[in-house]
Parts: sequence; structure tokens; C-alpha cells
Amino acid sequence: MSFVLGTAVPDRNLALELVRATEAAAIRASDFIGLGDKNAADGAAVDAMRAFLGTVAFRGTVVIGEGEKDHAPMLFNGEVVGTGDGPECDIAVDPIDGTALTAAGRPNAISMIAASDRGTMLDASSVFYMDKIVTGPAGVDIVDIRRPIGDNLRALAKASGKKVGDLAVGVLDRPRHEGLVADIRAAGAGVRLLLDGDVGGGIAAASLDGDLDMCVGVGGSPEGVATACAVKALGGLIQGRLAPRDDTEREKGEAAGLLFDHVYEADELVRGENTFFVATGVTDGALLEGCASSGR
Repeated sequence: MSFVLGTAVPDRNLALELVRATEAAAIRASDFIGLGDKNAADGAAVDAMRAFLGTVAFRGTVVIGEGEKDHAPMLFNGEVVGTGDGPECDIAVDPIDGTALTAAGRPNAISMIAASDRGTMLDASSVFYMDKIVTGPAGVDIVDIRRPIGDNLRALAKASGKKVGDLAVGVLDRPRHEGLVADIRAAGAGVRLLLDGDVGGGIAAASLDGDLDMCVGVGGSPEGVATACAVKALGGLIQGRLAPRDDTEREKGEAAGLLFDHVYEADELVRGENTFFVATGVTDGALLEGCASSGR
């Protein structure tokens, strides 16, 4: 199963072709579900997506290519895909968001592509991690990543007409988030630990019918930019602060023109309104049925 989210899709045919690219990647990756080899799954999905993108009538520049931080197979940053005809676009790709989920046969792995007009997508590739917060429309102008998480939860609950105890907050299950998880629970909200795939978590938080009210914590910068395309289409809130791992990475980011101690808003992560996000389920999940289950 697939979906398309867009603020203003400039070329419907292009959007449908990119859906087919994610379907090609998801179908190929489905052969590796539960086999325990995430790199083999990712490599197969990358090859399938790259091959299909080569047939699409556009000139797409990969601004965000997943895989670099863990030496996995990837569509690399700066790679140009498509036939060269048609619109010029920035694209963020992740042939599998949730490689570990795929390898383990767990839910919520997706294949995704985000696209925007050429030159509008933030290139944060020199800094691999970003501290992010995502909510649905109720959080706009209410939630702020600079505030303590407890304050944000109480503000979101009030704006949503809920009790704090009714809120579900997605957080990647990583040791770095132990303090954050404790603070969320101390505020009275429930935590949903995400094993992998924070793009899906962000979309679930931004969607009115998603199973999360907020997604928060440090995840990939590429995922943050891709998620921003979907969140803009959904009318939700996303904010991000770059989280360099060391001084060397910070220096690389500064040389690339990135801002630190700065909160990137949605319109800074992806400028303009011609943005869209397409995804296909690899394994069954809350957002999408997996391609194997749907018979694709």
C-alpha cells in the first residue's frame, strides 16, 4: 500500500511515478523480510529504486541520501537521477526507512521519497543527527523545542482538548533518550518506543488520525528534512536543531553554511510550497500495509 502527501503537487504524473519507485524498492526489499540481513535488504531496495528512477521524466538531485552514516548501500548525496527531461527537483530518498525492522520482520518499515523544487531542500548531509519535535496542527504556535518537554506536553494537551495522560509520544529506543523518556513519563504522558524509522513516527504524530500525538528526540538529519515535506502537507509542526557528534562534525557543518544553536522551522527545512512525500509499506504498520500483504 502507498500514499502521496503534497502541499501543491506541480506534476501529478511525476508524483505517481515516484510512488512506483518506492513500490519497486519495497517489493524488492520484501524478499528479505525476517532474514536478519539489513544491508542485503537495503542494497536490494537501493538498486530497485535507482533503476526505476532512471526511467522517470525529471531531473532529480539527491540532496538527502540515506546510508552514509552507517556505511550502508545508498543513493548518494549529489547523485542526479531521471531522464533529464521535465521538472528539476531536490529529492530526499530512503529506499527503506527501517532496515532493522525489515531484517527482523517487524512492523512499520517503509520506502519513501520526498521532493521539492530544485534548491529548496536543506542540505544537512554534513551533520548526521538532529534533535526534532513533531506534532499535528494543534501544536502549531503552541509547542516549541526550546521549552522543557513537560511544558510542551501540557500545552499540547490543552490545545488538543486532552489530558496529558491521554497523549502518546514517540521516541526512538536509544540510550541517549533515557532522560527524555523519564521526563515524558514524569509529566504523565505515555511513551511509545520506536525501534527504528523516525520518519514514520513523525508522520504518525503530524497526522490527525495517527496513533501518536508527538514524536520527539534525536534522530537522523536526513529523516528530519524528509519528514518536513510530509508535515508541511499535513499542516503539522516540525522543528529541528542540529546535533553534531563532535567538534569536527560541527566544523564541517559550519563550512557548509549550517546553523547551530538555531531552531530550523518547517519552511527552513524545506522552502516553498511545491513539496510532496510518497511512501510504500515494506512491512505492515500503523501507517501502511506492507507490499507483501497487499499483494503488490
